[in-house]
Amino acid sequence: MTARDSSRDSLHDAHGSHGSHGPQGPQGTADSSLGSAPSRRSLLRASTMTATGLAAAGMMGAASAAPTKGGHGRNPKEGIVRGDLRFRDDGTFTVVQFNDTQDGYRTDVRTIALQEAVLDDVQPDFVVINGDVIDGSPTTELEAKQAINNVVRPMEDRGIAWAITFGNHDEDSTATTGLDEQGYLDFVARYPHNVNTPGAKDITGSGNQVLTVSSAAGTGKGGSDAFALWLLDSGRYAPEEIAGQDFEGYPDWDWLRPDQIQWYLRSSEELERTNSAVVPGLVFQHIALWEHRFMWFASVDSRTEADHARAVEKHSLVGERNEDECPGPFNSGMFAAMQQRGDVKGLFVGHDHINTYVGNYYGIQLGYGPGTGFGTYGAGGAEDHRLRGARVFHLDENAEEVYAGTELRFAADYGIDLDPTAQPGEPSAFPDGVR
Repeated sequence: MTARDSSRDSLHDAHGSHGSHGPQGPQGTADSSLGSAPSRRSLLRASTMTATGLAAAGMMGAASAAPTKGGHGRNPKEGIVRGDLRFRDDGTFTVVQFNDTQDGYRTDVRTIALQEAVLDDVQPDFVVINGDVIDGSPTTELEAKQAINNVVRPMEDRGIAWAITFGNHDEDSTATTGLDEQGYLDFVARYPHNVNTPGAKDITGSGNQVLTVSSAAGTGKGGSDAFALWLLDSGRYAPEEIAGQDFEGYPDWDWLRPDQIQWYLRSSEELERTNSAVVPGLVFQHIALWEHRFMWFASVDSRTEADHARAVEKHSLVGERNEDECPGPFNSGMFAAMQQRGDVKGLFVGHDHINTYVGNYYGIQLGYGPGTGFGTYGAGGAEDHRLRGARVFHLDENAEEVYAGTELRFAADYGIDLDPTAQPGEPSAFPDGVR
């Protein structure tokens, strides 16, 4: 792991809520009335949001349960992890993305209820909590571990393989608790069904890795790797300044670094060599790319209602945009790298809790998983928890590109209480052997 600029560690108080620095534009589903997307800080104060339809894209339906177990004792130097995940005998594999569970050691009981409802409904083969697993409220190492344990027990209790990526808030309590990202990875490795590893060595961030999903037949297309799930650390916050220049007026979150993208390119090429074919995959990281915003408007510079209407048709947009995308100040180049390789079918993020959209941006799906946690900001007022949910991905070896589609699940679908009043619970017990 290569540390990012240490000045980020002092910034979390200033960035506790995500202020929006970029131009604002239309919000809502493709069919909604369009208006100005509020900033994150205004969202924390907002009393209401425009109601829009709950839209989902892709294939519907769920596969039957086929729990898998993660292997441990591995420290893959290059971050390529094989042998933990396998397609079911019928050639299907289902992934659930939870996002921004983001709470303390007394996690809101509805967050857990939502996770459990989705898992019991979908019965996935793999789950990723895609960043901001906890918030900055823990005051001790125990409280930080309890906060994590609360939101991973639903997978552990069901024998489902799972992993986490890191968001901008996961180290907000590090100065107090002493637990940093590496400490979190060491902790979660104690769970039998966790498939995180320390990740690729000597590159920026923590836990950068690719999990391959073995073919049901064991041979795949020229090899055993039929699909790839890329887990990337998109960082926390921009440094205070670079070359004597601050970031006033710019989005001031983090971005993927060139060494991470070079690792992706090398690893993608290695998978192709091993399997004698390009291995299709999905990427999960916390912070959005600039291309997410470009896609919503079908434009880099113009952000009008007419631009968005054109984008709906061009990029097959479905879902809601209720706040500005919050990327880093620089375009990382990750999208161009994925285009060059031609293996990634979609890149999905969280971070912006009340965005749920997905679209096809020049052959690659870009999208959001909605915020899962009830303990962090939402749409505001009586609508605060309307979009708490998860994203589901369907893979099928019998499909032309293996990736068969995606859909959303919302707390409202399961009759979970959406009252804006907090409902903190008691910490879950640690499993045997975990503390």
